[in-house]
Amino acid sequence: MNYLEFEKPLAEIEGKAEELRAMARTNTGMDVTREAEQLDRKADQLLKDLYKDLTPWRKCQVARHPERPHSKDYIEVLFQEYTPLAGDRGFSDDHAVMGGLARFNDTPVMVIGHEKGNDTKSRIERNFGMARPEGYRKAVRLMDMAHRFRLPVITLIDTPGAYPGKGAEERGQAEAIARSTAKCLEIGVPLISVIIGEGGSGGAVAFATANRIAMLEHSVYSVISPEGCASILWKDAEKMREAAEALRLTAQDLQKLGVIDRIVKEPLGGAQRGKKETIEAVGKAIETMLKELSGKKPEALIRDRRQKFLDMGTKGLAA
Repeated sequence: MNYLEFEKPLAEIEGKAEELRAMARTNTGMDVTREAEQLDRKADQLLKDLYKDLTPWRKCQVARHPERPHSKDYIEVLFQEYTPLAGDRGFSDDHAVMGGLARFNDTPVMVIGHEKGNDTKSRIERNFGMARPEGYRKAVRLMDMAHRFRLPVITLIDTPGAYPGKGAEERGQAEAIARSTAKCLEIGVPLISVIIGEGGSGGAVAFATANRIAMLEHSVYSVISPEGCASILWKDAEKMREAAEALRLTAQDLQKLGVIDRIVKEPLGGAQRGKKETIEAVGKAIETMLKELSGKKPEALIRDRRQKFLDMGTKGLAA
């Protein structure tokens, strides 16, 4: 388990408990059960205290935890007969975006998600979940296909933002993001988005302009990263804590503002401490949201989606 900065006291206690058990394994005459259990109880209570009221900045840290389940993990568990579709038919295949045809509870769907990777090799291959223009153009192609065959679209959001490199800008990064966002508003099928980690900048909005948007309890969704915001406003990236507070980027704040529709509860200690339970909870949320949209005509889906975004920010401003 990788421990976050604010979890260091927890790491010390759990480390001591493991040391005791390791000593007992090498010395069969040593009984450390009582001491180890006391440390376990102390660690459990500390974990509850740490996660009882996380600050926005700490939520950012949890959302970025490398051991949280990623899109690939959700697709492998929740979707059957997943058939990946590659390429934008114009330049290349962007591995930061994965997507394809699948079945969800025996319903044919199109699933699209950012993928960060889970080790050094895959993170480099996936560009840490930062899509290039061809990634967004691939998503547009898949959404067009879903519209043509009347398939619901499910998107999984987990990106620090679109890739800001020179090549991406030369190939029309802003235009590709805008087209993906516009395509979300145009398709006449149910569109459901779940923010499973970071929802950063236009790179997230391009997939999350949906009929229903859910967020994991400790995920974040914002127009810019706290570090980027602090660099612009205060010329000091170290003021990221103040920026995180001001951005209103937590699931709880965004639900009050009407930006998202539901919050999916995470296990104590975050999704990284209970991947199976988290994936199951997201699956139930997707099932519920699909049922809410079932039977709606294409015109109604498009109209309701557009109105949803026109209404955003008109409530909860006094909170």
